[in-house]
Amino acid sequence: MGNVATTVEEQIEILRRRGLELDYSVTKIKEILLDIGYYRLGFYWNPFEKNSTHDFESGSKFSDAVSLYYLDVDLRNLLLKCLNRIEINFKTCLIYYVSNKYKESPTWFINSKVISNNFIIDIDKFYSEDFKKKNKAIKTHHLKYINDKYAPAWKTLEFFTFGTILKLYLSLKNEDLKKEIAFKFGIKSLKVFENHLRTIIFIRNICAHGGVVFDLKTPKGISNIPVLNFYKNDNHSLDAAIKLITFYLGKISIDRETELKNKITELINPYKDNIVLSKIIETKIGYLF
Repeated sequence: MGNVATTVEEQIEILRRRGLELDYSVTKIKEILLDIGYYRLGFYWNPFEKNSTHDFESGSKFSDAVSLYYLDVDLRNLLLKCLNRIEINFKTCLIYYVSNKYKESPTWFINSKVISNNFIIDIDKFYSEDFKKKNKAIKTHHLKYINDKYAPAWKTLEFFTFGTILKLYLSLKNEDLKKEIAFKFGIKSLKVFENHLRTIIFIRNICAHGGVVFDLKTPKGISNIPVLNFYKNDNHSLDAAIKLITFYLGKISIDRETELKNKITELINPYKDNIVLSKIIETKIGYLF
């Protein structure tokens, strides 16, 4: 699409002219275009295009683009659920280990003996008046304890974003404590642990905002560890990210790890015999049937 709006009838004619096989009824195609949108679907028929003028490879089908779209939606929703589980678990670990290490400092996140100043000087960006009003538990705390400038860590950190929580973790002065938390997830290297968490946050943000995931490439390669075994050593692919998520989920719950593996297989395997989609799944996602 260019800079001028088009009707669904015009959109259908554009697709036909470019060589896409319209293997649904016109009524169904109109329904899909008005439901999902021509622009959004463009991300899913893009792999079928053969040149810069958006002509399609011979045999490209509208139904395959729609199937790829729904596979993407299902993968995104499945991963987001798992990523939320990892986020909550990491928050819980940080709150638990640090709060029990510094029992005398319930607001340790602003204690310069515990946290480096590069985090503390920005605390009002995170703990603003809007933050206190928006989060009921924090608002209630300040109504009850009017002299407290901040609520305890176990209340406050529940409402910090994943990115802020990672920044707080990295700002811990106690390196042994950081290592203890990392090792809880089976990682000995703090550098590797940081890389993994930044990757998880990157994917989480894409999933949370409805981004396209099937051809996702992480900006930085995922630090490999032997158990991940990336396909063709591609540590930027969605498949590599899925293996990373699966690994961390397994450190929380073996049942959830098994469930994720099974659901990924259930989602992808039905396309094994579709020559077009199986090729896209292998080359774009990095998944090997």
